[in-house]
Amino acid sequence: MNRRVFGFPGRYIQGPGALAALPALLSDLGVARPGLVVDPFLAETLGRQLLADLAATGIVADMAVFGGECTKAEIGRVGALFTGGVDGIVVAGGGKAIDTAKGVARAGGLRLVVAPTIASNDSPTSRLIVLYDENHRILGVERLARNPDAVVVDTALIAGAPVRFFRAGIGDALSKAFEVKACVEAGGTNFFDSRSPCTALLLAEACLATLHSDGEAAVAAVLRGTPDEAVEAVVEATVLMSGLAFESGGLSIAHALTRGFSAEPAYHDALHGEVVGFGTVVQLAADPATAGRAVDIARFARRLGLPVTLADLGGDAGDAEALLRIGALTCAAPYIGNFPVRLDPSAVATAIRAADAIGRALAA
Repeated sequence: MNRRVFGFPGRYIQGPGALAALPALLSDLGVARPGLVVDPFLAETLGRQLLADLAATGIVADMAVFGGECTKAEIGRVGALFTGGVDGIVVAGGGKAIDTAKGVARAGGLRLVVAPTIASNDSPTSRLIVLYDENHRILGVERLARNPDAVVVDTALIAGAPVRFFRAGIGDALSKAFEVKACVEAGGTNFFDSRSPCTALLLAEACLATLHSDGEAAVAAVLRGTPDEAVEAVVEATVLMSGLAFESGGLSIAHALTRGFSAEPAYHDALHGEVVGFGTVVQLAADPATAGRAVDIARFARRLGLPVTLADLGGDAGDAEALLRIGALTCAAPYIGNFPVRLDPSAVATAIRAADAIGRALAA
């Protein structure tokens, strides 16, 4: 296959107070009556404020409160709440609220504006919809016909959220240089069913370089409550660079592992980016050609405050059966083949143990 495809959102806006651009943005997109999807804990604060801000410019919006899990039933429920008819969807919230809004927009053929309120993963720019069941297990991935029409990242909101989410976003982004490279080396495809353009790998590498140069300073700034240019650089890396890189570059083992971890109750409290950050070390350990980098990446993750052991994620390294179950589901993930080494469930379990051992040695 020689075809190369790269996907982009229609517009990307980032900065403190960026949500102030929303009314003008909706006007540019021809959206006169948007449906607003918000996370439940934001409904009476940010949700009401957005309704008032839009109303002040003559835009009347309907609001629906996200139920907590991105399932097909939840997408249908939220869509049914917009009974008066809307001509676009705006979502303010985390990754699962965003994916639910994507599902609603797809069902109605509507414009979509994504406003993440945490930077815990890189879903905002992509057209992917990650579906779960009611037990929080990943069922599969569906796709919008196109990427979101706009992504608005208000870094005042991002920096004001709990630092755990900010760290998780770094964990999610940490994998991309290694996953895209593995996908390219294995002759895999991206999420447009094409070869990975060189631009995707360049973005993934720039993302990793930014995390190394600004990650620790950005985490420190969020902890102090004083967002600065380091925070802006890292948010651009974790939301924009990482999002573009994974969708147009392809994923590999670090994300395949989320299929297995999400199915184990012991890990249900772990955030997606926390699992992927640990999964990056697993992926590096699974390939003899990259195993030498596993300790360095684990050490960096630990400095950032990310989980580096199975115990950190809520699990037990001694549960051999659970590790084999995780390995089996990982090997069933669609991008398991985007890796230069062929893995079976036992090999995945062995790599998980190796990553855990690295993390425990660093903590000793």
